[in-house]
Formats: sequence, structure tokens, C-alpha cells
Amino acid sequence: MVNFILADNQELTAFALKTLIREHESASLHYASDKEELLSQLQAETRSIVILDYTLFNIQDEDQLLIIIERFPKAQWIMVSDDLTVQVMRKLVYTARNVSIVFKDSPFKLFRHAIDYAIRGERYLCQRAAEVLICQQADDEQRPKVLTQTEIEILRGVAQGKTTKEIAYERFSSVHTVNTHKKNIFRKLHVNTAHEAVKYAFRAGLVDPSEFYI
Repeated sequence: MVNFILADNQELTAFALKTLIREHESASLHYASDKEELLSQLQAETRSIVILDYTLFNIQDEDQLLIIIERFPKAQWIMVSDDLTVQVMRKLVYTARNVSIVFKDSPFKLFRHAIDYAIRGERYLCQRAAEVLICQQADDEQRPKVLTQTEIEILRGVAQGKTTKEIAYERFSSVHTVNTHKKNIFRKLHVNTAHEAVKYAFRAGLVDPSEFYI
């Protein structure tokens, strides 16, 4: 028995997805109309396949979504939406291996592919999502290394898990100075958190991932 949780409040899309799910004789279908119902369904069956448009749910942002995904690692997630930004897709793909992505304007067969992949426990990215991510990765690699040597050294400290106070102590600087450098790093790399900054730095070759951890 394969347990599906359909979490899409757009009626037309939900109807189409319901039709696809029912092609599988062993499918058990449940519905969730908000975050609370989704969590309740997942607690009841942690190995579910969740088909979700989180932009129509009371989920605050992609960070809260990732927390939910990490809380239920045995589930398979199929993200269906018209409003998935590059930033959201990157977070989902780089952080979670159990997330598939299909845009709502994709051909019907791609939704079927995503469901078949999820049943096998595999990730599926529609061609458009894959192309967007590949193009963004190429842009990242070509982007100039705009960080100063001081900023790179501070980023290395962050990658090593050091606190702002520890970095300041080692550099004979104030906490305020280190925080200012970190804000500049975020601004230059177009990220919002230290976790994103470190991952970006690894991908861009600013720091060696063999030396540090995230």
C-alpha cells in the first residue's frame, strides 16, 4: 500500500493529481488543506508521498518547509507550483534528497513520471527545473570572487562552526566588526543565512569542502 497525501488547495490541479494517483491500485489517498492537517497525516504515516503546493499553504517560507521535510525524512515530497523561485529550488535540491519538482504548467505526463519516481523512492526534476538549476550553477561559477581576503577568512571560520565571538577573539577584532563583515558577505553572495553563505562558498571554490563541514 502506497500512502499519498494530496496537499494542494487549487481545485483543478488537485483533481488532476487525484486522477493520476488513482491509477495505482495500491494507492491510499488522503488530503490536507493546511499545515496542521499535513503534519497530522505525516505523523500517522511517515512513509507517505506528499504532493504539495506549499505556496498555497500556511507555511511561512522555504526554511519552515525544509524543517518539516527534515522532520519526516522517510516521506517523499513532490513540489508542484507555479511560483518556485530559483532560491527555493536550490534550497530544496541541495538540502533534501527526497524532494521532486514539477511546475504546474508541465505536461501531464511529467506529473505521472514524478509519482512513479516517488513510489520507487527516487527524486524527479522536470526538465525546466533542471535547466534553471544548471544555468544558475553556471552563473555562480562564473561570478567573480568578490570577497576580500578578510571576508574569506571569516567565512572559513563560520564553516568550521566557530561563533562570532570566537572569530572576533582569533582576529583581535570586535564582535561588531565581525558581524559587519558577515553582513557584507551575505550581501555580496546574495544569501540570507550563514548556512547558505558556506554552501555557496564551497560551490564557488572560495573554500575547500575537504577541510570544513557545514
